[in-house]
Amino acid sequence: MGHPAVICATQPLEGVRLEVSGPSALTSPALGHLRALGATVPETPPAHGGPARFAAAGKGPGKVTAHTAWADALPATAAVDESTVQAATGMMHVHGRRDGRPRGLAVDYAATCASVLTVQGLLAAMLGRARGGVRSTHVTTGADRAALLTLSQYIAAANAPEAETVAPAPGGPPFTARCGTRFELEALDPVPWARFWRELGAPEAAIRAGWPPFQFRYATACAPLPEALHRTARDTSWARIRQAAAAAGAEVCPLRPLADRVAECGGAAPWTLTPRAEAWAAPGSAPAPDPALPLSGLTVLEAGRRIQAPLAAHLLGLLGADVVRIEPPGGDPLRGMPPCCSDISARWLALNRGKRAVQIDIKSRAGQAELRELAAGADVFLHNWAPGKAEQFGLGAEDLAAVNAGLVYAYTSGWAGRLADVPMGTDFMVQARTGVGEAARPADEAPAPSLMTLIDVLGGLLGAEAVVSGLLLRERVGRGVRVESSLLGAAETLTAPALRRAMAGGSPRRPAGFRRPLATADGWLAPSDDSAPAVGRRAAALRELTSQQAVDGLHEQGLSATAVVTELGALPHDPRFGGALTRDPLGSLVVPAPWRFA
Repeated sequence: MGHPAVICATQPLEGVRLEVSGPSALTSPALGHLRALGATVPETPPAHGGPARFAAAGKGPGKVTAHTAWADALPATAAVDESTVQAATGMMHVHGRRDGRPRGLAVDYAATCASVLTVQGLLAAMLGRARGGVRSTHVTTGADRAALLTLSQYIAAANAPEAETVAPAPGGPPFTARCGTRFELEALDPVPWARFWRELGAPEAAIRAGWPPFQFRYATACAPLPEALHRTARDTSWARIRQAAAAAGAEVCPLRPLADRVAECGGAAPWTLTPRAEAWAAPGSAPAPDPALPLSGLTVLEAGRRIQAPLAAHLLGLLGADVVRIEPPGGDPLRGMPPCCSDISARWLALNRGKRAVQIDIKSRAGQAELRELAAGADVFLHNWAPGKAEQFGLGAEDLAAVNAGLVYAYTSGWAGRLADVPMGTDFMVQARTGVGEAARPADEAPAPSLMTLIDVLGGLLGAEAVVSGLLLRERVGRGVRVESSLLGAAETLTAPALRRAMAGGSPRRPAGFRRPLATADGWLAPSDDSAPAVGRRAAALRELTSQQAVDGLHEQGLSATAVVTELGALPHDPRFGGALTRDPLGSLVVPAPWRFA
């Protein structure tokens, strides 16, 4: 165990110095997180291109390095920046499903996720070395691998033998009130959904037809809703809409502009780490048996739902942890959510492959006692229950510390208790409340949250980052640690560049046409951000060429572009990925782990 030598540390990276170089899109989120974890990181001007390089040195971890490229699975010419990564991995296609054509995200989503994954890799390598069983000193990842990870559920579903329950088609929220207020609606079951629309006088047929696509929008990234529902909203005042939601048990949230967020953002880290006061008598965990996986030998209990906590636990499993999933009696109902491979949901497998499962009724005293018994022998307990539920069940941080003082207790929340008067902490409501709907689209598009689950997924990445940080801090201080991450932290991490532009007096939004793919004779083409002005002047000529002809011709002129993937089912056969996508024994498509350790 490493903690006795550095018992005075208060942060996991205290005493660690990092040298960082590379483009700001790949380094900026990581720099902020590394500094918040206690590392000393000198200010250096960002490079315009090339990969990001990180070198950490200190008494605890020794020297650990990381390399983060735009293209790691892809050929270097296929992905040279955020725009081309989004195009080549299918991200533009998924984000554009709502609009019926591929659209680029105006935020650096792939780069932000890659930056967070880089920090995870560095922390995991340091943890493995501190535990004494893993000697990895170098981590490699890429923005393309990060993008594939964020799309893993969509890719798995598209490559399953069954069809979607609701066929993807253009359409979806937000809705617009009579006064012009654009808003998101959330209803987690059909009863409040139907009550809300009945309160507004919507046609019964539209209410019935609208529920399936609305319910499955989290899975499909689109929601072809009946026009009658949008028309009903447009004919109704915002005050009446709010009254109807309150009466129905649904929730509505107006889309907030980024300018409103400037005053709210105080530069808080996206997670908190709180060591316990009492020392932990470490049981002397065995060195990791697999030298390639730094969390090998550690046990994670996950009581998660939807995406955020299950994805965080999935990442911990990819780093080597033994993940035990707590499921309700009868098992997780999402196991059977179509499309399936061998009777198991392809989407569910994308988040839960390789986890063990135990069925526990956490609402019963016997179930709560059983979970506490499991926690007594675990290293991490991770959940994303609604606020106050853990304490109500007798499964809060203090309750589990009583049976395991060295536990890393992780809560992946919605709002982290930081903002007043917020809606329920689900992806699209958080996007609406935090200005993501404005940041994700250029200035000539109406603000609208992406129906790709940007915040749930990034929230899962931050949850895993917080857990590995907590494990490293536990190793250094010899105490259990409570960690909390949130969807709010994910939204703030993603919109940080836009908020900085707003704070500097500029427009927080990207210019008109930003990252908008150009039509070719057989599809779409996405230029790199640097090449976009020159390529845009050739738009008419590109329509006469196939995508491959256009890419080749532009490369000959010194311009960068890539063909936009518009069919996720074709990704496993795309020669650019060189077989990176494989299938598990059930036949479900597997996205590779985002890191390589050496």
